[in-house]
Amino acid sequence: MDDQKESLRKIITTLALKNEEIQNFICCLKQNLENLEANSNRVQEDLESEFSSLHAVLDELKEGMVTRIKQERASRTYELQSQLSACTKALESSEELLELANQTLCSSENDSFTQAAKEIKDSVTMAPAFRLSLKAKASDSMNHMMVDFTQERKMLQAITFLPVPATPEINVAECQVFDNTITVVWTLPEPDSKIDHYILEYRKTNHEGSPRAREDYPWMVVEGIKETEYTLTGLRFDTRYMTFRVMACNKAVAGEFSELVTLETHAFVFKLDAGSAHQNLKVEDLSVEWDSSGGKVAVQDIRKEKNRTSSPMHSPARTAMMSPKRAPSARVGRDRFTAESYTVLGDAMIDAGQHYWEVRFDKESKVFAAGVALRSLGRFDQLGKSNASWCIHLNNWLQQSLTAKHNNKARTLDCPIPDRIGIYCNYEEGTLSFYNSRTKTLLHTFRTKFKQPVIPAFMVWNGSFSVQTGLQVPSIVLCGQKRNSNTSSSNASLT
Repeated sequence: MDDQKESLRKIITTLALKNEEIQNFICCLKQNLENLEANSNRVQEDLESEFSSLHAVLDELKEGMVTRIKQERASRTYELQSQLSACTKALESSEELLELANQTLCSSENDSFTQAAKEIKDSVTMAPAFRLSLKAKASDSMNHMMVDFTQERKMLQAITFLPVPATPEINVAECQVFDNTITVVWTLPEPDSKIDHYILEYRKTNHEGSPRAREDYPWMVVEGIKETEYTLTGLRFDTRYMTFRVMACNKAVAGEFSELVTLETHAFVFKLDAGSAHQNLKVEDLSVEWDSSGGKVAVQDIRKEKNRTSSPMHSPARTAMMSPKRAPSARVGRDRFTAESYTVLGDAMIDAGQHYWEVRFDKESKVFAAGVALRSLGRFDQLGKSNASWCIHLNNWLQQSLTAKHNNKARTLDCPIPDRIGIYCNYEEGTLSFYNSRTKTLLHTFRTKFKQPVIPAFMVWNGSFSVQTGLQVPSIVLCGQKRNSNTSSSNASLT
């Protein structure tokens, strides 16, 4: 009977999931219908706008060419009319002179004939008719204003809808994930000179493969990419994977998105365990600030609680530890750090692999320390003062110093004090290295054999710090580790 019920429950669960998938698909189909209507109207409006623009260009071109014809005709008309007027006046003057010459020729008086002939000769010499050019100053041909739109007509007749760009293909083999950057590379099935740009979208996810119906992270969009690759920088890998897709666009239309590609983004992610923190440490997610009144407030709360109940479940210490501003402690069966152990731990253990994180601290802090610790670190233990912790320790009390500490032994580090430290842990090799995170200069390396899982650990007194997680091991750190694997960068007396 129980097996049948369990089988029926599985069938019900399967049917419910299938129904949800069908409902989601129906919603997608309805949305597609709405989008189809809207997109059809949009492209029709765009087409009418393009043709209106084309008509406007043709009308403007026609108006300009007609104006040029009119100007050419007016200019030539002026030249020819001016020449015609001059020729008409010259002809009239010549005819008058010809008539006078004929009359003089018929004269019978010798004295008057000689004088008249001389005057006629002088008049002929100065006559306008003999200074005229009998060649037209302007041609009557307008052939140079003729047009031939045969080629343009063919081009206009060849106008059609702009082809949709082909779907790109992301080349997974050439994509790279390193130093908290991701380079995505893609290709087109065929070269397309009309591609104007690409659009890349990516989304964080904790699931490999196709996206779920409900994803926790939205798509992020990068537009205007001109090349067939793009590098995302400054990422924080707080999920296991990132999913990518890309599409090509020309001047008017975008193509389809490529097939989804999921790249693994492994990195060390943790938060600060507020339940482990000393009462004087104010913990908010990945930042800590010294609060000198924290302990006093806690003591006052404890005294108030003493008269309420003596039940272990409502003890003052437990009530203070379960403050709504603090997450439940991961230190099962242990109280928070106390006395002068102003310590807070991370909430993730390291029991394998290579990990890297960074911490930025106030250089004016009176005391600051960062490193790793075993789960067995006592609630009164200060970092570096027992065999359960390894750290770099900044002391600003009386005299400033930076030291590497383990098992209550210290080595002074002769280097400038950075404001940001990178911490690298290789669990299998027993390597714990500290770097100036800005220059990636090695500050110190512990070499030991971790017999138990370790946890990121921090300590601050009269100061503050913040932690950055979700970081890959920088490639320059990995290269340096390989070079220094056989050197004496570690301090045997501290391991």
